Amino acid sequence: MKKGIHPEYKPAKIICACGNVIETRTTVGDIHVAVCSACHPFYTGKQKIVDSAGRVEKFKKKYGLKD
Repeated sequence: MKKGIHPEYKPAKIICACGNVIETRTTVGDIHVAVCSACHPFYTGKQKIVDSAGRVEKFKKKYGLKD
């Protein structure tokens, strides 16, 4: 590799909303994510509604649904 043309590749943490922290290396620094392999429904078998824009609440309000 040529010297001086590549970005710095440093240790970083991927931090999930569930609290899981994964240590890795990256050029961009720490990364915050909403869903990881520890809380994703495909890997856990549990259903979890990820709603960042309020669409579920809007739907429930529109049709008068309760939890």
